[in-house]
Amino acid sequence: RKHIRCNSVNPGIINSGMIKPYLDDPQARKIIEERIPLVRIGEPLDVANATLFLASDEANWITGTILNVDGGKTASEG
Repeated sequence: RKHIRCNSVNPGIINSGMIKPYLDDPQARKIIEERIPLVRIGEPLDVANATLFLASDEANWITGTILNVDGGKTASEG
């Protein structure tokens, strides 16, 4: 009745300081990227854009959802 929307953004592997040691190793990076259907590591902007969309008027009919921002990894796992 108060039109409060509640959604969740579920990020996948994102290029950040926490994962930097793995990304600095070319072999480890390749293994990670090959497990992601879009074959790349996510960027903070990918998550920010999804979050901004869910907070926007364009998403005013979306509530109670979990948005996986993971390059398709969750969907590919069956």
